[in-house]
Amino acid sequence: MKNRTSFYIVIGLILLAAIGIISQLIHDPGVFLRTIAGMVLVVAVIYFLINRFSKASPQKHEQRAFYKAAKRSKKRFKHKDSAPPQRRSTVGSLSAARKKKKDASHLTVIEGRKGKKKNRASF
Repeated sequence: MKNRTSFYIVIGLILLAAIGIISQLIHDPGVFLRTIAGMVLVVAVIYFLINRFSKASPQKHEQRAFYKAAKRSKKRFKHKDSAPPQRRSTVGSLSAARKKKKDASHLTVIEGRKGKKKNRASF
C-alpha cells in the first residue's frame, strides 16, 4: 500500500506540473521561453562549476598520477596505431635493438631466497 500511495502522489505532481506548463505556454509564451532559458543557463553553470572543480584539482596524489599515466598510455597507443608497418628485421638490427633497450629504473630487484618454500602454517 505504501508504494501505491507514493505512486499516486508522484503522478498527481506530474499532472499539476504539466497543467501549469501548458497554461503558462498558452497565456504568455515569451515569459515561458525566458524562464526555460534561465533554468537551462543555471543548470549549465552549475554543471560547469562541478566539473571544473572536481576534475581540475584531484585531492589525492595517486589520482593525479593515474591521470598522467592514462594520458601517456593514450599517447603511446595513438603513436603505435599511426606508425607505418615495419619491414622484416635483419640479424644486425635485432642485436642493435637489444642494445638500445632501456632498463626500467623504477623497478628494483629484491634479493632473497626464492627457492625456499614458505611455511604456510605460521600464517
